[in-house]
Amino acid sequence: MTMWPMQSVNIRQLRDTRRLKTWLRAGKTVELRERDRVIARIVPAGQPAPPAKGPDFAARARKVLGDRILPGANLVIQERGRY
Repeated sequence: MTMWPMQSVNIRQLRDTRRLKTWLRAGKTVELRERDRVIARIVPAGQPAPPAKGPDFAARARKVLGDRILPGANLVIQERGRY
């Protein structure tokens, strides 16, 4: 009896997808064999990467401007108010 460290299936056993899916969901790599020769490895898909964090614009503004408050927004509101 030969012992393989990975789960293995042959071409005919691929029809039993339930067992194959169970192994892949468990994170195991499965070898596809033909007459005791490995012809492929089926590797489970990895977890999707977490989304990248966007820049913190408020922190950038505090770094560049400090505690200053720019009056631009107030001017725009005043200008629009007269229409």
